Amino acid sequence: GLICLQRNEGEGRASGFSLSRIPSILMLAVLYVAYVLIGGLIFWKLEGGLVRQEKARILEEKRSLLDTYPCLNQEALDAIAQVSQYSSKVGLSLKGNQTMDSFWKFTSSAVFAATVVTTIGYGNMSPSTTAGQIFCVFFALFGIPLNMVVLNRVGKYMLGKTNHRVSNMDYTTWEEIDRFMIHLLSYLSGTALFFVMPMVVFKQQEGWSYSQAIYYCFISLSTIGFGDYVADSNPDQYYPEWYSILMASWIFFGLAWLALVINHTSDILERCYHLQNSDWSKAPELMLLIISRIPFYHDRSTV
Repeated sequence: GLICLQRNEGEGRASGFSLSRIPSILMLAVLYVAYVLIGGLIFWKLEGGLVRQEKARILEEKRSLLDTYPCLNQEALDAIAQVSQYSSKVGLSLKGNQTMDSFWKFTSSAVFAATVVTTIGYGNMSPSTTAGQIFCVFFALFGIPLNMVVLNRVGKYMLGKTNHRVSNMDYTTWEEIDRFMIHLLSYLSGTALFFVMPMVVFKQQEGWSYSQAIYYCFISLSTIGFGDYVADSNPDQYYPEWYSILMASWIFFGLAWLALVINHTSDILERCYHLQNSDWSKAPELMLLIISRIPFYHDRSTV
């Protein structure tokens, strides 16, 4: 009986299963679910009231429009709304006596292709033909892995010099704070290059506020891509030719940089989680040590 028990314990260790891990996994799952639910509650409180106000305002404007134009009945209003909705989908403006350029020009098509392979997917434009939809499937099937490989290499190149300098430090003469400051400087430089400068450009070209521009920057580079704000897509706005090229370059390099930042943040959270049983009286020193010794990029296959 003892031999069988020892054999079972050995098989359990070989399979990597441990009863002591179950509470940690459950605690992590509870934390994750609680985080999502709390986020949903906050969004509900922040946005729910505004939606009710906007709904009441739109209904009031609809009644005012029907009273102002008695010849316009509900059926005609529905037809106008359908035309307006379709024109917005294809990127046409109905203001004035002329129409502006629509979607699916070469520049806008190239930006759309970039949003497909980067999985941003704003949703403001999408293929409508059967051939276009089928091509989009195969284009994304091969383009998304290719995009991941390219961003991986670009990320290594972008921070290669920083990591080389940090890895060659002599920790007998350099304090951990020095490496932390190099990482912090790289963060601040990337923030200025991929968030602050684009924010100013978007405010000028799109007419957005600073908060809307910075919101769009993060939603785009994190590939969330709600589609509520989309640059280079307003049919009532004139855009210079260089704008689309700048947009594509910003998306490409910004994605690589933000992916490194998110990867670094994930490593910090993982290591903090593994230190939950440590002496928390030394928490500031541990946090500085964790942040300073985590590289911006490391190959997951070596872990």
